[in-house]
Amino acid sequence: MTEKKLISWNVNGLRACMDKGFADFFKKADADIFCLQETKLQAGQIDFAPEEYHCYWNYAEKKGYSGTAIFTKEEPLAVTYGMGIEEHDKEGRVITLEYPDYYMITVYTPNSKRELERLSYRMEWEDVFSDYMNGLRKNKPVVVCGDLNVAHAEIDLKNPKTNHKNAGFTDEERAKMTALLQTGFIDTFRYFHPDQEGIYSWWSYMFHAREKNAGWRIDYFLASEELKEQLVAASIHTEVMGADHCPVELQIKL
Repeated sequence: MTEKKLISWNVNGLRACMDKGFADFFKKADADIFCLQETKLQAGQIDFAPEEYHCYWNYAEKKGYSGTAIFTKEEPLAVTYGMGIEEHDKEGRVITLEYPDYYMITVYTPNSKRELERLSYRMEWEDVFSDYMNGLRKNKPVVVCGDLNVAHAEIDLKNPKTNHKNAGFTDEERAKMTALLQTGFIDTFRYFHPDQEGIYSWWSYMFHAREKNAGWRIDYFLASEELKEQLVAASIHTEVMGADHCPVELQIKL
């Protein structure tokens, strides 16, 4: 068992992020596993294949939309794209790596959209993804990272009262997150920083939100309960620019 550095970043378009320092941060971070969400790519649209890493991409059918990727130094036993359910696997939202002692999942959870037009689909997705995670967990422990598109508690966003019924902070979405954690998953940032305020992972491009730190914590590392004693540290790299999200990190013995 060795200590590993895991990083997750919603880059909101990898090609755009490349022009804003992505490769420099990737190299400096030197993560064992580096996960991306919202790559907004199709196959062949970018030439990024860092040495030392095995690279896995899941593309959405719709061009310029969604998409995930994982770069890992240790080659996995197996790689799975999606959850095996066609209606949920068209947007490139999930990649799972299987290792001898654990599963590593990156996920880009669907946004409920303005006017909550996609909330009903989001609720369906939440149940399917929870079942998927817990199905894997019957075999071995699970680490999940990504943009889960929900601020779980009031401490997780700057303006909870004015955002109460907005996408990402509805009662329905928050309840699904609570239910997921209650199945036996740890929100690793809150495990290490239970009361820390003012640390967010996403800021709107509007109203100078990042300058004012009017943000939301919607990017997570979750670990199944059986990994609790192996957790080392969790952090959020608020200093890293390049996208409207910033990277989040977990250090864990695996």
